[in-house]
Amino acid sequence: MDEVTGAQLVAEALKSQNVEYMFGIVGVPIIEVAMAAQAAGIKYVGMRNEQAACYAASAIGYLTGRPAVCLVVSGPGLIHALGGMANANMNCWPVIVIGGSSDRNQETTGAFQEFPQVEACRLYSKFSARPSSLEMIPAVLECLSSYIDIAGDMVNAKIDRANVRFVSCCPAPPVSQADSREITQAVRLLRAAQRPLIIIGKGAAYARAEKEVRELVEVTGIPFLPTPMGKGILPDDHPNCVAAARSRALLQADVIVLLGARLNWILHFGFPPRFSPHVKIIQVDLCAEELSNNVRAASALLGDIGAVVRQLLETVRSWRFPSDSQWWLTLKEKMTANAQISKSLALRSTLPMNYYTAFHHISELLPKDCIIVSEGANTMDIGRTMLLNYLPRHRLDAGTFGTMGVGPGFAIAAAVLEQTQKSAQRVVCIEGDSAFGFSGMEVETMCRYKLPIIIIVINNNGIYSGVDPKTWKEMEKMGDMTTIAPPVTLLPEARYEQVMSAFGGRGYLVRTVEELRSALQESLNNTQMPSLLNVLIDPASDRKQQVLHTHTHTALHYSSISWNIINNLDKTLLSCIFSF
Repeated sequence: MDEVTGAQLVAEALKSQNVEYMFGIVGVPIIEVAMAAQAAGIKYVGMRNEQAACYAASAIGYLTGRPAVCLVVSGPGLIHALGGMANANMNCWPVIVIGGSSDRNQETTGAFQEFPQVEACRLYSKFSARPSSLEMIPAVLECLSSYIDIAGDMVNAKIDRANVRFVSCCPAPPVSQADSREITQAVRLLRAAQRPLIIIGKGAAYARAEKEVRELVEVTGIPFLPTPMGKGILPDDHPNCVAAARSRALLQADVIVLLGARLNWILHFGFPPRFSPHVKIIQVDLCAEELSNNVRAASALLGDIGAVVRQLLETVRSWRFPSDSQWWLTLKEKMTANAQISKSLALRSTLPMNYYTAFHHISELLPKDCIIVSEGANTMDIGRTMLLNYLPRHRLDAGTFGTMGVGPGFAIAAAVLEQTQKSAQRVVCIEGDSAFGFSGMEVETMCRYKLPIIIIVINNNGIYSGVDPKTWKEMEKMGDMTTIAPPVTLLPEARYEQVMSAFGGRGYLVRTVEELRSALQESLNNTQMPSLLNVLIDPASDRKQQVLHTHTHTALHYSSISWNIINNLDKTLLSCIFSF
């Protein structure tokens, strides 16, 4: 009789589904599951927080198209992972979460960390279940975007292999095409457009449709705008990229081809005044539920993005949008004006540095094939415009859910993947100081596995904006900081680089351009251990001014939020501690 344990069945079932990576935090009852996974050839990365572990596992799903596993203990361990599950669910990324739970004979008795885990996970996954027996473990693990509950008494229980219901690898989904009548309508709209625009979303990146999308842009000559994680499907320096004139392109376009992007908060819902009230949307998406959300599509093309774009190309090849049109002239004029504003901000020599100065010098040194992970408010927004991507799936950020704290987990996933593939591509994780605080302890994980990740903390002493050290000290003298310190402030000039140094990585405190360039170049040359650059910038540094026409949170000027909070403080207190 060939006996196997429940832990071995879990590992073998995962391996049969081509799962290669597992991230997690072990404890009773799932230690043996992690060990069995390693024995089966699955790479296990032990993290410091379940939420970060789930972020890492979901990033593998996006980057490779095959899910990784987040392995967690029962109760609080699983609850910590829910944030990562929700983020993956909103981004439509595959991930498998496996949670240990109390023994079956202890249900409803108040067992250690007992929690209704299967029920709790149904909101965040396509499938949530506990195998009814050891025999059913492989069948239950066939779903590749799921939560699987493993009772503690099942982990070491044994069964004859002959009695197990094994299943083959879940096949890739079929490639579907759009209705030919909708294709005809879409091409008719494009040919009649005076101001067409293509918006490229991360759905196109996940679909591996970069070849088809590039051909569509270059055959038709239409300007394109990438969403944050759509960057790199075509290089950001492509002549048809109009990201530097984003607001004008969105506002004045009369026909928009939406490729795997959603008209949600990232794109201002497609509503006026950010969009023309008369804009016609050609929407290409694999998910029927996404079609016509917020704005009814004039042509709804349901299907695989690569396949649908090929359909469009077959019909539209004889037409090309003129490069000397008024639309192109308008966009180029705005791009030039915005570039001049950004350049003037970037070349300022005052200290502390502003965002634009820091990003200007970072961008000059980063290799074109590096993977950029970015999160924070101004840090992510300004970084998106100044740090260019040239390859698909080489930018990871807060995504559809706007989740902060994803950076270190995403960076670890990307670095483990690059280490396995031996591609020598660097992973650069650019964090706001507030965002770094969510998952900062994962620097120990980076050091433990010798992942040469470069973390750049853009430190402005706060959330959106902070205060300088002198002002902070004056506030400290005035009494209880819980009633005095503005809620948006963090400890001025916190020494984040020492956290990295404490675990054996390289830490750099950066105040000047010269120090920034030197530290970044040293970090790029170091391929053995992670580095952290703590870049101190002006607490009052902000994005270049925009004319805003809406009161939704997506259009608010974040600096104004923090200063409005401060302005509502006692005026006498303000006169003592603030100088405007």
